[in-house]
Amino acid sequence: MTPHRDITDEEWQRVMVLLPELRPRTELRGRPLANTRSVLNGVVWVMYSGATWSAMPRRYPSYQTCHRRFKTWHYNGVLKRVMGELFGEDGAALCDTIETRMRKHMSRAEKAARNMPRNSPFVPAASASSQPFNYRSVYRHPA
Repeated sequence: MTPHRDITDEEWQRVMVLLPELRPRTELRGRPLANTRSVLNGVVWVMYSGATWSAMPRRYPSYQTCHRRFKTWHYNGVLKRVMGELFGEDGAALCDTIETRMRKHMSRAEKAARNMPRNSPFVPAASASSQPFNYRSVYRHPA
């Protein structure tokens, strides 16, 4: 499949049963729900083209909508089943490739450890077991 071809009616009939039903909105505010088929076409376009979400053509729904549903489908495993149904093993391999491109989120402790400079005064000293807040001083005081 090329990134510029949308899925056909026959392909849509095969995969529409795999996609989860969207709950209707309880409030009548905001945009109406985007068509699931056009969202899937936008997601497939981004996956095959390798472009950023914001570079999606205007014929698809907003890139925020497509990206939000892509994340939901990916984390629930729906996207891999849909791509496997549409394109076989190549589709499943493409999902694995996309997963490696996705940004992995770190915990706060990992972020702090990565961003902390090595000579920071807030790095605990190695022998700080007696006092909980014994930090290494940046000033050179005679002991």
